[in-house]
Amino acid sequence: MVDAAQFVSQIQAWGRELGFSQIGVTGVDLSSAEPGLLAWLAAGFHGEMGYMAQHGLKRARPAELLPGTVSVITARLDYLPASTPEGWAAAELSRQQRPGEAVISLYARGRDYHKVFRQRLQKLGERIALAAAPLAHRAFTDSAPVLEAELATRSGLGWRGKHTLVLQREAGSMFFLGEVFVDMALPTTAPTSAHCGHCSACITACPTGAIVAPYRLDARRCISYLTIEHAGPIPIEFRRLLGNRIYGCDDCQLVCPWNKFAQRSPLPDFEPRAAMGGNTLVALFAWEEAEFLQRTEGSAIRRIGHERWLRNIAVALGNALAAGEPPEPLRAALQTRREHASALVREHVAWALAQGSDTMCP
Repeated sequence: MVDAAQFVSQIQAWGRELGFSQIGVTGVDLSSAEPGLLAWLAAGFHGEMGYMAQHGLKRARPAELLPGTVSVITARLDYLPASTPEGWAAAELSRQQRPGEAVISLYARGRDYHKVFRQRLQKLGERIALAAAPLAHRAFTDSAPVLEAELATRSGLGWRGKHTLVLQREAGSMFFLGEVFVDMALPTTAPTSAHCGHCSACITACPTGAIVAPYRLDARRCISYLTIEHAGPIPIEFRRLLGNRIYGCDDCQLVCPWNKFAQRSPLPDFEPRAAMGGNTLVALFAWEEAEFLQRTEGSAIRRIGHERWLRNIAVALGNALAAGEPPEPLRAALQTRREHASALVREHVAWALAQGSDTMCP
C-alpha cells in the first residue's frame, strides 16, 4: 500500500531530478471555473482558435479527457536560458528601440518547449505508474483541452496575474506549465495567495490593449495571437502596433515587477539559437522556405509556416520604414517578395512599401 502523502513528496523529488522547478497536486472539480470559460468564449475573445470553442467545457472536466482521473499533478518548467544576464528585461524592451532588429518571444528562441516538456512529463508519469501500478496516466503540455492556469493556481504553482498568466513569488512568470492526469487519489498541495495588489503595469504596457480588464484577455488583440495563431491578414489597426515583433510578445511580462525573480533554466534546450536573437529583419526576410524549415527544425516557430513568417516580417519592415530606418535595404528586401505566390504575403508587402512614404495605406 502506497502512503499517499509520502508518494507526493517522492513525485516532487522525481520532478526535480527531471528538471522541473515545482510540482503540485490538485483535484478535478473545476466547476467553479466553468462560468468564466463560457463567458470568455461567448465574448469571442478566442478569435480564430476554434479548438477553444470546439472542446468547450471539456477543458474544465479532466475526467472527460482521461476517464477515471481523480488527481492532476502539475509541473512548472522555467525557460529563461542559463546565459540570461542581469537586467535582461530592460535589455529586451530596448530591442523595440532598434526597429531594424527582429524581436522573437523569449520562449521561442530555443528548442520547441512542447518536445522538451512533454518528454520529461512522460518520464515522470512512467515513474509514477511503475511505483503505483496499476495506474492510468496521461501527460499534457499545451497540447489538449486543459485549463492549465486554473490547475496550476489550484495546486499552488502560483496565482493568476492581471495579464492572465500564472505568477510565482520566487519565479515570476517565465515558465511553462504541464500536467499528468492520474486515476489515483493524492493529497492536494495548497494554493497560494495573489500578490498583484494595485499594480497594473502589464495592462498599461500591452501595445494593443489586449488586456481589456484585470484578468481578462481579448486574444484577438494580442500580438502573440496575431503573429502565431491568426492565419489571415493582420488587421490594419494593429499593424503599426506590432513594431518589430515577428513572433509573439513578452511586453506584459517584461514590465512585471515579479519577473525580477524569474529563474534561469538548467536545461540547455532553451538557449537561443544564433539566428533567433538579435538578427535583422532583412536577413530573416531573405529566408526561402527550405532555409526557414531547416533553421526552425525542432523550434516552435516552425508551426506558423513560411507564409506567416514572411507576413509578420513584412509588417515589421513597414514599421521600420515608418520609424525612419535607412530605407534602401528595407525597400530592396520588400521588393524581392512583391510578386510572391502568396496573396497574403503580397498584401502585407504592399502595405509595408507604402509606410514611410507620402502615400500611406489606410
